Amino acid sequence: MRCVALMRNVNQGQRGHPSTDAILAGFADAGCPDAVTFQSNGTILFDARSPETVVDAAAAAIAIRSGHERDMFWIAFQDVAAVVDRYAGVSEPRRFEFTAHRGGTIDLEDAQVVGEADRNRCELVDTGPRWALVRNRIAGEGHATPTLERITGHPATSRGLPSMVRLVLRFRSR
Repeated sequence: MRCVALMRNVNQGQRGHPSTDAILAGFADAGCPDAVTFQSNGTILFDARSPETVVDAAAAAIAIRSGHERDMFWIAFQDVAAVVDRYAGVSEPRRFEFTAHRGGTIDLEDAQVVGEADRNRCELVDTGPRWALVRNRIAGEGHATPTLERITGHPATSRGLPSMVRLVLRFRSR
């Protein structure tokens, strides 16, 4: 299965962050020598029968190789592509963030979820297993990660919708 891994708080090439080489070597150590990084924010494409096992092993290997531990999440590429297909044409796409988390599927109608998002100047637009699409009230602001962390009680990480659109366009046919 083709998957997308999203590392939390990564800026490849910057001091204090895992390098691209460490990330790719970590995935190779986890049995995915053909993994590919996308952009420099810890987004990785890989193929695996057991993505959760690969991501856990890769995160551990990256921490050992780089000295920098990071949370890592995975989502099936087909799920990311489905979200992109539904939302790529929204007005003001820079307001939208695709967020990966470990909290299961979030109920969009839950009053606590709606209230927490409102307090954080955003709204949850769509959700699925381990992901949410969040619309920020103001373009350029990023409230998805802290909002999802409060809602789920677990770490999360976000990428802008335009980045996810580029990812799908680049890798859909491969």
